[in-house]
Amino acid sequence: QVQLVESGGGLVQAGGSLRLSCAISKRTFSSYAMAWFRQAPGKEREFVAAISRSASSTYYADSVKGRFTISRDNAKNTVYLQMNSPKPEDTAVYYCAAGITSGGRIWSQYDSWGQGTQVTVSS
Repeated sequence: QVQLVESGGGLVQAGGSLRLSCAISKRTFSSYAMAWFRQAPGKEREFVAAISRSASSTYYADSVKGRFTISRDNAKNTVYLQMNSPKPEDTAVYYCAAGITSGGRIWSQYDSWGQGTQVTVSS
């Protein structure tokens, strides 16, 4: 099982920007499809964005499309989530996930998870 470590969370003002990072322990990082999910208090974990192994395809939830960008650097074993113009409703714990299914939007499609990083967007 791979280990995933998220970083970059914190407090950001609405309309600002924040970049989350997720480092993976495996040298075979390029063989994993990656994704970001989030979970707000009292709510289900929800899909945010996903990226294919080669980064040729990206997928977004409608709620973040046009504001968030997922990317990956296979040389650094890292996946990123650039959050531009965040809104208070984006406040949640953000999790990165690794799996086999490219573009999966269901959390159970992923095999490995990070511990999560808190993102709080102030109005």
